[in-house]
Amino acid sequence: MLIAQISDLHVMPEGQLAYGRVDTATMLRNAVAHVNRLDPAPDVVLLTGDLADRGEPAAYAQMRRILGALRAPFYAIPGNHDRIAAFRDAFADQPYLPREGEFILYAVDDWPLRIVALDSVVQGRTKGLVCERRLAWLDRTLGERPDAPTIVMMHHAPWIYGLEHLDEVGMEGAAALEAVIRRHPQVERVLCGHVHRSTQIRFGGTIASSCPSTAHQQALDLRPDGIDSFSLEPPGFQLHRWAGGTLFTHTLNVGEFAGPFPFH
Repeated sequence: MLIAQISDLHVMPEGQLAYGRVDTATMLRNAVAHVNRLDPAPDVVLLTGDLADRGEPAAYAQMRRILGALRAPFYAIPGNHDRIAAFRDAFADQPYLPREGEFILYAVDDWPLRIVALDSVVQGRTKGLVCERRLAWLDRTLGERPDAPTIVMMHHAPWIYGLEHLDEVGMEGAAALEAVIRRHPQVERVLCGHVHRSTQIRFGGTIASSCPSTAHQQALDLRPDGIDSFSLEPPGFQLHRWAGGTLFTHTLNVGEFAGPFPFH
């Protein structure tokens, strides 16, 4: 099974640039084209949040037009930039999404890897939270199929990144989440967005990782007084391959590049 993960799209309404300089819509088109060129093709695409930069209906409409070119089915969760009502309206045609309730929580059992989506968003603020209600849902849902290899997808990455300004708006409830994950050893990976960089950490007896953005990246400023800023490093996405009971990940830069060339 091949799973493409794209994250932190930050799409704006047509004709607008994010932060006055980032053409996130064109960058998403490039990412979709790259995913479509993959051979073999991915079975599914995971969208791990921050889909519309300001949560506007016009931005979601723009994003859905671009995602319409994807050849693989996709599964979406919101990020802190998303707005829940507009998010639900934008994805009303997606049968896996809950139609009501405070949180976007669901499980997909149609693939060799089970997909469990965990909403970490608190509407109106940047910092995430996995509260007792969401943890109880996750514990119960994972307990329903203890023998099914599973990935948990969420927006906020529940660890310290070393980027002080980003750590301040990370996620509350990480220790409790880690305890739940540890109780369910069938979890092969916790897949996250939010960081705008590729990072990995041991977490709850498994691996948790974040995906680069299809647009701008978080500037890698590890100084204690580092500046909260972004850079126009190459956009990226990840390709997760499940084979023979093993999940491993490739991080790709979006684009068309010369090659491949034989080594001899």
